[in-house]
Amino acid sequence: MTRILVTGGAGYVGAASVEALLTAGHDVVVLDDLSTGHRAAVPARATLHVGSYVAGDAFGRLLSAERIEAVLHCAARSLVGESIRDPSRYYRDNVAGGVAMLEAMRSAGVERVVFSSSAAVYGVPDATPIPEDATLRPVNPYGETKRTFEGALAWYGRAYGLRSVSLRYFNVAGATATVGEVHDPETHLVPNVLLAAEGRRDLTLFGDDYPTSDGTCVRDYIHVGDVADAHLRAIEATAPGDGRTDEPVVCNLGNGDGFSNRQVIAAAEAVVGRPIPFTVGPRRAGDPPVLVASSARAADMLGWRPAHPHLEEMVGSAWAWRHANPDGYPD
Repeated sequence: MTRILVTGGAGYVGAASVEALLTAGHDVVVLDDLSTGHRAAVPARATLHVGSYVAGDAFGRLLSAERIEAVLHCAARSLVGESIRDPSRYYRDNVAGGVAMLEAMRSAGVERVVFSSSAAVYGVPDATPIPEDATLRPVNPYGETKRTFEGALAWYGRAYGLRSVSLRYFNVAGATATVGEVHDPETHLVPNVLLAAEGRRDLTLFGDDYPTSDGTCVRDYIHVGDVADAHLRAIEATAPGDGRTDEPVVCNLGNGDGFSNRQVIAAAEAVVGRPIPFTVGPRRAGDPPVLVASSARAADMLGWRPAHPHLEEMVGSAWAWRHANPDGYPD
């Protein structure tokens, strides 16, 4: 049993990860400012503190008071468009706030961290599937801040003995029995397709003339429960004496082949049992045709493989959660 602090543990990925950690027998403390997370998403067996990791002194006191042994860092600013409009906010929170968190961990003697990173660090890759040693050239401040914090983790590991795992992934989808996807604004394709199926949103595909099998972009999708499982495995790999994290570790999480935008719509139509209307708009600047990550390293180092790799299963679980929670979370 390990006492683990999860930053952003009231968010979509964070709350699913809290579930997985609790199920595995760990004690979990959640820190979330609830600006985008939901109090009701935090499992009852976890202890919730409302606050922010960017406040280094307060964060350090929380680590000591709760006797924390490891940190799962899921909290971050994560909207690409917003990061372009307001890069200052992203550097303040994702970079300066992240380093303040690491300093607080050093002071409190917490030497284990797992970082929920992003495949946005790669930018537009030269080839897919993307290996972890591909050139990192993010095309927006969001991806740049993820890359910068990964660099801090690597240097803190070499200088101070911090044991870390960074997990890079693209699109998370689906739901667990209790955790679903609720964002405002909603920018992800799967929930927007389901909103269109409910008649609550117009759906636009950006471009249908890409060099792919059906002309639409291909992206890697991973079930939120599989991301949570990877977080659990990564936390356990940071245990003292585990040779896998004697050096900082970076792993991609991916599904293998990826799915096109039209395939996502087709899967949703199969799930809901009716056609879903959409229009085709012009391409968005900077959208590469295919983004798929190689997850061979995660399989080798963490023993991780997606347990829910099928698109209809991801979409179906999201649809089931929406039906059980038509208004989202009560808070």
